[in-house]
Amino acid sequence: MPRSGYCAANPGAGTDTIRFHKHRGEPVPARIDDREAPLDNQRNIITAVLLTALILFGWDAAMRHFYPNANKPKPVASAAAGGNAAVPAAPAGEGGLVGAATTARDLKTALSGSARVPIAAPRLSGSINTLGAQVDDLSTVDHKQTNKQNSAPVRIFSPMGTPAQHFAQFGWAGAGGAVPNATTQWTVPAGAKLTPQTPVTLSWTNSTGQIFAIRYAIDADYMLTVTQTVTNGGTAPLSVQPVAQINRTNKNADISTFNVHAGPLGAFDQSVSFEHDYEDVLESESGIIKNPGKADWLGFTDIYWMSVLVPDKAAVTSDYRAMGQSIYLANLFYGSTAVAPGQQLTRTTRLFAGAKESDVLDRYEEAGIPHFGLSIDWGWFRFFEKPIFLLLKKLFELTGNFGVAIILLTLIVRGIMFPIAQKQFASMAAMKAIMPKQKALQERYKDDKQKLQQETMALYKAEGVNPLSGCLPIFLQIPIFFALYKVLMLAIEMRHQPFIAWIKDLSAPDPLMILNLFGLLPFTPPALLGIGILAVLLGVTMYLQFKLNPPPPDPIQQQMFAIMPWMMMFVMAPFASGMLLYWITSNLLTIAQQKYLYSKHPQMKAMAEKEAADAKLAKAAREK
Repeated sequence: MPRSGYCAANPGAGTDTIRFHKHRGEPVPARIDDREAPLDNQRNIITAVLLTALILFGWDAAMRHFYPNANKPKPVASAAAGGNAAVPAAPAGEGGLVGAATTARDLKTALSGSARVPIAAPRLSGSINTLGAQVDDLSTVDHKQTNKQNSAPVRIFSPMGTPAQHFAQFGWAGAGGAVPNATTQWTVPAGAKLTPQTPVTLSWTNSTGQIFAIRYAIDADYMLTVTQTVTNGGTAPLSVQPVAQINRTNKNADISTFNVHAGPLGAFDQSVSFEHDYEDVLESESGIIKNPGKADWLGFTDIYWMSVLVPDKAAVTSDYRAMGQSIYLANLFYGSTAVAPGQQLTRTTRLFAGAKESDVLDRYEEAGIPHFGLSIDWGWFRFFEKPIFLLLKKLFELTGNFGVAIILLTLIVRGIMFPIAQKQFASMAAMKAIMPKQKALQERYKDDKQKLQQETMALYKAEGVNPLSGCLPIFLQIPIFFALYKVLMLAIEMRHQPFIAWIKDLSAPDPLMILNLFGLLPFTPPALLGIGILAVLLGVTMYLQFKLNPPPPDPIQQQMFAIMPWMMMFVMAPFASGMLLYWITSNLLTIAQQKYLYSKHPQMKAMAEKEAADAKLAKAAREK
């Protein structure tokens, strides 16, 4: 966090240390300027440097070990398929929705293999496969794969057997008559086209007169409403169980990390669960995780995209299944019902397949889907993160530039915290004023640390000084920084938002790196060495900010503060450009704030300059 003033973690501690007499083993006071102290300080400095190096090099190594696929390119639906992507048949009793094994195929071949019903909605386009009645071709209208002008749209669903296999299907398990499955060729009216104004119904009649129909309707965003109807036109009762299913591969899935979930998710008994990932399902008993309670909705999520099933009010059970070869299912099972001759059974399931836009999800929640807005993994601090997101979004609407919105957010945050900074500065002045008294106590009670602590706290109370006041601005900035980090990680509204010049995507790291001469050399430096312009500005502004503050009396702290700006430059370089922009702006505002407060309190500036001079003299004396 940007540093402003001191945070006194141990208010009673002075500059004395305790050393045992080498012959008698008795504790005797030792000043930090004794002969042995410089050696101790040098050892501590070396230790600090080694720990810093461990952080710099170890972080990158640890990320590569625990998330080896994080930076590997993901296969996309348009890529040529290779190898065999066979899909196992569904378990018995589920109507065979998944269908028989199929060889791998590319997207063009898959989309041209059977008759299709076009989908043309304001925010989704694609088609429904009449073979098996699979919704297996959906792309977003508004979102592109990259921030380049000619980029292809983001594909949500892709047909079975393609590298990015991901689709939904609806059917029945039954007894007493044939039910449709993944190889059934459904009948569709000529010229049918699914739009918000024109629903489409697919139908199929078996040899004993039972009529099965699936009606698809789509809204203006990302929701399809699917109504399954079976009419018993035969002479014998028909026992059927409606089933809804999402089928996908995890080969192109986002990586689930400790702070951002990707994989299976759902809401059960009105409680959202991010408990399981793909590996959990794969390693579970029989490759099945049965969900407890009533499923309000369930499916799969990436960071920005989601496909989930929302059942109607009827009783349902649900599970996640690993089918082998990186194929996973999210299943909804309605109860088995006996349909008498001449009777009809209807079940309605909604299918969301699209972008996790906060406003859209909240509207669906207001329309009755429990906690749908919480499908965005805000985490424990959502009550703080959501206001930050809404404020950023409003500032973006006003300015039209998300980078400017981040700068304005920083100004607002620093403006709110300015009165606290003034109180902090006043507290620092009071701490300086009582320093002679505090040193006197240290001399008087140098052999009794407990008594020194008690008397120091009594002095603080008598003088009305709070030694922890310097911590408050830091503590307040931590949740703001974390909230902005989560917003930039999760909010699709911030995806591919440009700032100025070379910064085309504030949710991505700085693309211009010094080591490859800002892209002139044809290679990408590793994350550890990917220092860009923003990272350098972060280090420089943090260094200037630290220089304005009085140097700490402890030489170890002095060395750490001297190293910290450049260490943070390396640590923060791989983070989103928006994060660095926030921190740089905060540093610049802190520098301006410090200069202003020094102008209002010239005695503090004089004391700071005197302390800096004393620190230099002490350092020179230790080095002799």
